[in-house]
Amino acid sequence: MNQSFRAATVIPIQKGVYIVKLPLQQTWDLEVIFSGGSESEELQQSMAQLEKDMQALHETLKQFPVIETTEDVHKLAANTLDMQGISARAHEVGSFIGCLTSQDVKDKKAIQLTGRVQSLRAQLVTLNTLFDEKWSAMNDDLWQQYIALPDMQGIQFPLNERRDWAREKLSPEQEALIGDLSVDGYHAWGELYNRIVSQIRIEVEDNGAQLQLSAGQAHNRLSHPVREVREETFKLWEKAWSDEADFCAESLNRIGGFRLKLYEHRGWDNVLKEPLAINRMSTDTLNAMWDTIVKNKPAFVKYLERKAKLLGVERLSWCDVDAPIGSTQSKIGYDEGAQMIVEQFNKFSEKMAQFSEHAFENGWIEVEDRAGKRPGGFCTGLPVSKQTRIFMTYAGTPSNVSTLAHELGHGYHQFVMDDLPEMAQNYAMNVAETASTFAEMIVADSAVKQAKNEEEKLSLIEDKIQRSVAFFMNIHARFLFETRFYEERRKGLLSVEQLNALMEEAQKEAYCDSLSSYHPHFWASKLHFYLTGVPFYNFPYTFGYLFSTGLYARAQEEGTTFAAKYDDLLRDTGSMTVEALAQKHLGVDLTQADFWQSAIDVTVQDIEQFLAMTDNKDAIK
Repeated sequence: MNQSFRAATVIPIQKGVYIVKLPLQQTWDLEVIFSGGSESEELQQSMAQLEKDMQALHETLKQFPVIETTEDVHKLAANTLDMQGISARAHEVGSFIGCLTSQDVKDKKAIQLTGRVQSLRAQLVTLNTLFDEKWSAMNDDLWQQYIALPDMQGIQFPLNERRDWAREKLSPEQEALIGDLSVDGYHAWGELYNRIVSQIRIEVEDNGAQLQLSAGQAHNRLSHPVREVREETFKLWEKAWSDEADFCAESLNRIGGFRLKLYEHRGWDNVLKEPLAINRMSTDTLNAMWDTIVKNKPAFVKYLERKAKLLGVERLSWCDVDAPIGSTQSKIGYDEGAQMIVEQFNKFSEKMAQFSEHAFENGWIEVEDRAGKRPGGFCTGLPVSKQTRIFMTYAGTPSNVSTLAHELGHGYHQFVMDDLPEMAQNYAMNVAETASTFAEMIVADSAVKQAKNEEEKLSLIEDKIQRSVAFFMNIHARFLFETRFYEERRKGLLSVEQLNALMEEAQKEAYCDSLSSYHPHFWASKLHFYLTGVPFYNFPYTFGYLFSTGLYARAQEEGTTFAAKYDDLLRDTGSMTVEALAQKHLGVDLTQADFWQSAIDVTVQDIEQFLAMTDNKDAIK
């Protein structure tokens, strides 16, 4: 998961790769950003200066005349440069405070600072709205003069995009008011959910000892190699979310209700209008992707059926889907996992390997398995410091190694865009997930090829297929649920029981009713439904996975020369629609099924290999 879509540090890239210096620290270094954590005076000063500069720019824009002359055009260009700097600083502060609240969900001072960040973001929305007003009011001749200026080179696409999008919204005054009211309304419901998660404790027994696990720690146990452990953990997991379901439902209902009312006032009748626009993606592309996936699901059902046989059950339960095949699974130490990632990245790109080494060795990554952390993983950029921070909880599973590679893929994406203007670095989630899943594939595919024996190879192939199932079935269930949730939310508030029913119905459809049990409270346990910055935080994951699969197939065909082409594609992700990006760099049409089918064929090959390798296998005890 990428929270930033911004640039990382400038790292001198040298020929060759050296061994990662071990042992690695497992907690990140935030002191080099703002010393003192949530008590940082430096942070307070930065936020105060940011507020002052925002106010000054706000006054300048409010007093700015209608753009009528070439002189006015040049003045607006200078203001645009100022705005890019302010945006980068606001992002830096928000990322830092996000890191604080993630590493310790009980850091009350950091939680308080989150409210101030939301206020800064609201002011940023107001500033952006003022720019939108100026841009949309300019006549075409002056607009062409403006985007032709030297300082505007490199951001012409986002400028045109912003101008067109502004004309789809309410008046600047109304949009600014909405942004202000959202701080203690819309966004506050998302923050409430974070507080709910911070209170969750799940008590489990481990080797005779009673442990109090956070949501993040408990989630790791849902893929435990011992079925009895994961089944018991899942019962406790469902109960924990059931206990908090009323509060989660309240939060989700209010977030959904706000969006629907805002869309209504803007005259939008399609809840996918905003997420598709954010992802620079057409409805035709989205439909082509899902339709092709649905047609290919029978192959994945065969995999699930075979896995059930291997686990000695008639049908898989929800918590069997991500379980390893076998009763034991060797742990992969963090240092070992880091070295593995760097070595595999180096086979594709020395530049990517060097970036990852720098991240590992300079305290950019937080992986420690401890209580008090929020669940999940993310990569966030610090554009002023020119750095990146990666967050996850590492327990030594192959899935953890994949997550680590995934987040480093995000970081590398940011790094290769570092020299671009700030506005040209604003790439969408779907292409962000392309970079991350591409990085995962490099590690996973290389690991399969280097497997020591057939059992290890089978386990690694199965781990790859699990990710395909997640993107084609789990993410599809989330998409179906969220689409139907908004349909029902138009009629009024939904009860916990209704939300559970919608979730289970979506899961049954997405998994072709191939499981023996489902996760009705998934809507409560999944943070993505409560993010107020980006609606429909689901289908871009699947897009990214399949688009990266197509890229990886091309990389296999072209060899080492593709690394430079890959960097060029990443650099264009903030300046093109996905359809234009695919046409330019791959020569394919994303609105047609052909590309999607070719990408899915790659994943189906893994299933065919898995089925062949397990054809005569007995159930694994």
